[in-house]
Amino acid sequence: MKIGLGLPVDDPALLLSWARRADAGGFTSLGLLDRLVFHNPEPLVTLATLAGATSRIRVQTEVLIAPVHNTALLAKQTATLDRMSGGRFTLGIGVGGREDDCLAAGIDVHRRGRRLDEQMTLLRRTWAGQPYGEGVGPIGPAPLTPGGPEVLFGGFAPAAVERVGRFGDGFLGAALPPKLMDGLFRDVETVWERYGRPGRPRLVAQVNVALGPPGTVEEARRHLLDYYAFTGRADYVVNGLLTTVGEIRAAVEAFTGIGADEVMLYCWSSDPDQVDRLAEAFSV
Repeated sequence: MKIGLGLPVDDPALLLSWARRADAGGFTSLGLLDRLVFHNPEPLVTLATLAGATSRIRVQTEVLIAPVHNTALLAKQTATLDRMSGGRFTLGIGVGGREDDCLAAGIDVHRRGRRLDEQMTLLRRTWAGQPYGEGVGPIGPAPLTPGGPEVLFGGFAPAAVERVGRFGDGFLGAALPPKLMDGLFRDVETVWERYGRPGRPRLVAQVNVALGPPGTVEEARRHLLDYYAFTGRADYVVNGLLTTVGEIRAAVEAFTGIGADEVMLYCWSSDPDQVDRLAEAFSV
């Protein structure tokens, strides 16, 4: 089973320690969320730093809110990161749900889905080395991964599932228990087949965890409440936080049982000792 770590965002200076510990262990990926109007570190800059400090582990956005990013610059940044990481970069991507992010970026919140579709067409074209658009030549560097970095779409709406078939390499599912995620995974597979895509989509699940002393757990709960306050469902998210080895192992087994290729354990406390505790729990 492949197990990744979602990185906490409250103290960016600690993330190098997280990355080095995870790289020395058997974790497969490091994930980092994206928000504009929040105190999280900018994900592409941060992941580039972490990729340079590690040698084996993959780095991925989880998920990058593409509509708030300039498309041409995003194409250049992601190709650069893919190349400089030795092909260890996964672009988890989505539309986001915060109006303030869109206001800060100067985009229409109601057009963010259509904007993402337009962006994906341009990203794929740019990564293939084709001219960016009319009167604009190619934008380099070329990514190391042929066709561009691996792309996983996150979200819950049918449009997000549809994008996997149209543009993506797989799906990143978060905030749902295995029984509900099972339906989303099967929908992704159906769309994949409908578009005639070869092989199968990569399926990744994410679960919120905090493993450690009471202070670590309470810190994680506070950060979850802060981050999800805008949804009106923050208490529900906090109640789903897994805080024991038994709960976390059971969730990983359940997600693996419905076809997850990797399970991301998203950590909401900055305590870096969680890396070692989780590694011991899974003997990774």
